Amino acid sequence: MTDSRGLSHKAFKRAQQLIPGGVNSPARAFGAVGGEPIFFKEGQGAHLTDIDGHTYLDYIGSWGPMILGHRHPRVVAAIEKALSRGTSYGAPTEAESGLAEQIIEAVPSIEKVRMVSSGTEAAMSAVRLARGATGREVIIKFAGNYHGHADSLLVAAGSAAATLGVPDSPGVTAGTAKDTLVLEYNDTAGLVEVFEKRGDTLAALLMEPVVGNMGLVEPSREFLQTARTLTEKHGTVLVFDEVMTGFRLAFGGAQELFGVTPDITTLGKIVGGGLPLGAYGGRADIMDQVLPAGKIFQAGTLSGNPLAVAAGAATLAELKDNPPYKSLDHHGKILESGFLNAAAKAAIPCQVARVGSMMTMFFQSDSFPDGTRQVTGWKTACKSNTEQYAKFFWGMIERGIYLPCSQFEALFFSTSHTEQEIHQTVQAAEEVLLHLASENGHTGNA
Repeated sequence: MTDSRGLSHKAFKRAQQLIPGGVNSPARAFGAVGGEPIFFKEGQGAHLTDIDGHTYLDYIGSWGPMILGHRHPRVVAAIEKALSRGTSYGAPTEAESGLAEQIIEAVPSIEKVRMVSSGTEAAMSAVRLARGATGREVIIKFAGNYHGHADSLLVAAGSAAATLGVPDSPGVTAGTAKDTLVLEYNDTAGLVEVFEKRGDTLAALLMEPVVGNMGLVEPSREFLQTARTLTEKHGTVLVFDEVMTGFRLAFGGAQELFGVTPDITTLGKIVGGGLPLGAYGGRADIMDQVLPAGKIFQAGTLSGNPLAVAAGAATLAELKDNPPYKSLDHHGKILESGFLNAAAKAAIPCQVARVGSMMTMFFQSDSFPDGTRQVTGWKTACKSNTEQYAKFFWGMIERGIYLPCSQFEALFFSTSHTEQEIHQTVQAAEEVLLHLASENGHTGNA
């Protein structure tokens, strides 16, 4: 298939002349796996078709939103109905309140909600709200947690448990970054230490309750509960970034699954049904501080766009009427055990992290010098063999399986993936891994 992607090659060369790097988001650039991105023309169910006519089993799902698969009939019908009435009004609609009711009913922490157009908007608005509500400036985030490209969240960690943030991108000033502390995910002791020293100065603790942006990393129950206990004690706003996990791991998101309720939740992806829509919501006393109810400013011309609201409302209605979570978890177990068994046959070190329909195959040993047995944060995730992953990625592409183009992105699958297709994916993985093993000079354990 490598030599038969000529149209994608031409499309990429054209795009490079018009768009920085040829893509409108770096995650699409294939920089972590080499080669050129594939250009697609359509999706249906669990499949994508590229402009050269090749069809792939899709394990990205637009990076999470397509939990029902591509072009789900209920979602398409809702968009078409909304489209027949108009595309944007810049004025309130009843449909916005309807989607708000669906969100509030589903998500344990949300009493009131404000809609925006992206997860980045939701995160930056939540941080501003937390700072305004507390009168404090300093926030905590965790290494490897991505909350969009707002300046104050694009910072990297130092070697200590917490450091003054330093800019992680040109254009982010030191002044913007200095009020962001970066900790190691799942480091409960480090979190306790920072709160003991600085708890009364902290406006917000912002975290992915299950991480998808350094690969899939699951929190320990102790870590999540400690975050909740410390923030309550010190009057710090606990913000869960559920842009990925919201409505995917459970109807009420990771907070329902783990039983820990934040003060504010940010949402995106599934909540818009594949169209640009984000949201942030939480306790009414906090949310009522947002303009025009309160004094904290946030606005957006396309916030609550009628097409996006229609797609999101239809998606949430389908998830409520026909809960897919047990089936998704069942398929996830098959995929997880299949990948592990395939790697074992090939004698290729790997570990698989999974929660529900989110998963990552880390190409590294299942033990570390410090005695830990799994990827728990960035310090362990970054030890993965990215070259091995790149070879695995392209091997799967050649077999019609479209995986994330980075070791450090979670894969997603949908209700449209059949059990037979899950088994086909496992078979493809075994073929690729055994081939890699032979290239590495051993034949594996098969």
